[in-house]
Amino acid sequence: MKKNMLVCGANGFIGRNALEYFRNSYDITAVLFSSKEPDYGRLDGVRYIQADLRLEEDVKNIFEEQHYDVVLQAAATTTGSKDVVERPYLHVTDNAVMNSWIFREATLNKVGHLLFPSCTVMYQPKDVSQSEDDWSADDEIYHNYFGVGNMKVFSEKMCDFYSRIGETKFTAFRHSNVYGPYDKFDLDKCHVVPAFINKVTAADNEFEIWGTGKASRDVVYIDDLIEFIDKCIENQESKYELFNCGAGEAFSILELASTIMEVQGKELDVIFDTTKPDIPTTVILDCRKAELELGWSPKVPLREGLEKTCNWYKANLLAEVDWLL
Repeated sequence: MKKNMLVCGANGFIGRNALEYFRNSYDITAVLFSSKEPDYGRLDGVRYIQADLRLEEDVKNIFEEQHYDVVLQAAATTTGSKDVVERPYLHVTDNAVMNSWIFREATLNKVGHLLFPSCTVMYQPKDVSQSEDDWSADDEIYHNYFGVGNMKVFSEKMCDFYSRIGETKFTAFRHSNVYGPYDKFDLDKCHVVPAFINKVTAADNEFEIWGTGKASRDVVYIDDLIEFIDKCIENQESKYELFNCGAGEAFSILELASTIMEVQGKELDVIFDTTKPDIPTTVILDCRKAELELGWSPKVPLREGLEKTCNWYKANLLAEVDWLL
């Protein structure tokens, strides 16, 4: 008999890819925020429900109607650097509330294992790789990330807390910039890789980069992240663990842009717009703990991942972009 899995945020980037990966090995309940149809349709064999995870009653109903062996809490308010700079509160309140209700109800209803995607914004900008132990509460989080970074640390600590008072196993993982199919490509909401794919695809002669282009990013392909989640479910032994999950190396903004142009066969003049929001930081993840304890390491090279993502974008989203019609 298949085990039961709950995927919160099933219409989002990580959630949708998790449905694709796990639907043959689990009986999945997928939580959607909106009552509208999922952006890319419903998957056969997946049970869909609608709920507002910011509301206590909605969350209680989800967990009381059946038992779940695994919960992936991938629901979150997520946007790009523009909102991080101009409206940082968007990433704080709603996410703290929904995590609090979900973690509590998972514990009270004795879920087997809950996995929570955190992030890396609490790390200090450095040009050397950082392990899970390299962050300290004494460190001042980078000012653009102060709100969301502390919210993520709070959520990680809640995972640890609930693992100590109940039977549920918890995993919090700090993933780097994830990219791949089903990502957001809206320039007002997306991260660096989908933004570049969007811009390069539309460009004829010039390609604009926001800021100075001096920043670097640790980026990991979505298939590697989903495999990491699977490895956590299979191999984590302790009640609570915190893992890094990334490529383990940083790619400069220019390198990302140049590779995307190469993949698409374009030669464009690069223009830097320093008036636009820019977060000139570099964070590189040391993922040796995941390799040693879970047997996980990233497998998809940057160029291969970018090529797959570009192909998916052209096949699924290109016709929907008004300015390209």
